[in-house]
Amino acid sequence: MPPYFEHERIVVPSDVDELGHVNNLIYMQWAINAAIDHSAANGWNFERYKQIGAGWVVRTHSITYLRPAFLGDRIVVKTWIAERARATSRRMYQISRSEESGVVRLADAYTDWVFVDFARLVPRRIPPEVCDSFPVLGENPDQSVG
Repeated sequence: MPPYFEHERIVVPSDVDELGHVNNLIYMQWAINAAIDHSAANGWNFERYKQIGAGWVVRTHSITYLRPAFLGDRIVVKTWIAERARATSRRMYQISRSEESGVVRLADAYTDWVFVDFARLVPRRIPPEVCDSFPVLGENPDQSVG
C-alpha cells in the first residue's frame, strides 16, 4: 500500500483544446482519475464503498497551472492525502511531464473530499478501516506526518 500514488498517461488528441495545449478541465479529470485509482490500489474501489454504504464526494477543487502540456506528452499525476478530519480529507496532486532533461511540474492541485452516507447524503465519520488504508503525509508526500 503506497503512501502516495502515481497515475501515468499520455496526452491524447481529445485532451487538447483549440490553443494546442491540454484543456484546463482535463487536469482536474486527471486528478480525479488518480484519486479513484489510488483508492482502488489501496483496496477501496467503488464496490467496496457501496458495501459500507458510504464514500467520497468532492467539496472543493483548487488548481494552479504552471506550464502547459501538449499532445503526446507523458504525464504523471502524483497524489496523496495531506490532511484528514472526522468526515473530510484533503488530497494533494502534483501534475508533471517527463522529459529527457528531467521532470517538469505542470500544475499543483488539491481536492477537499467529504465522506458521505450514500442513503442519507449527509457527512459521516470516516471509518477506521478507510483511515488505516491511507496515511496522512501532509503537504510534502515524502515526509509522513501520521
